Amino acid sequence: MDSFYSREELAGLGLRSFGKNIYISRKASIYGASNIILGDYVRIDDFCILSGRIEVGSYVHIAAYTALYGGEEGIFIADYANISSRVCIYSVNDDYSGHTMTNPMVEEQYKNVCSEPVFIERHVIIGSTSVVLPGTRLREGSAFGSFSLINHDSEEWSINVGIPFKQIKKRSKDLLALEKDRERR
Repeated sequence: MDSFYSREELAGLGLRSFGKNIYISRKASIYGASNIILGDYVRIDDFCILSGRIEVGSYVHIAAYTALYGGEEGIFIADYANISSRVCIYSVNDDYSGHTMTNPMVEEQYKNVCSEPVFIERHVIIGSTSVVLPGTRLREGSAFGSFSLINHDSEEWSINVGIPFKQIKKRSKDLLALEKDRERR
């Protein structure tokens, strides 16, 4: 038995839509499949969790143990993004102030849930064990080292690290030429 769903099995998952060459591990967990859109050439590895509104472009890899919590506002991942293992991306978050209660087992009137979309633009790479919080925009070509806390927008073509992340230098745009060369073939 193949470790990825077949095309027929993908159709049975109830995804809103999906393109060609989709590889989703049979060990991934998908909640609210009707809210999930996948472009072409997408790979989602073992033990990933996809929940809520999620839109993924083409040529995207989501590595093992990564969790995407899209809620109602959503997570939007553009083409050529790479999300390494054990990354958590949240478009919803509880209020940690102590003024309200938390967790999904408590009624809504006792909670104050923050919900804002997350945008991951083209050619973004997120290193292992990083956390992306609601309302952030990871601009084109930005890269984040392992264990980064991404709690604000990044600059285009930047290299970033830390808790919370800070830009340490600019990233090369050479891969744009590689992309064009690849698409010509």
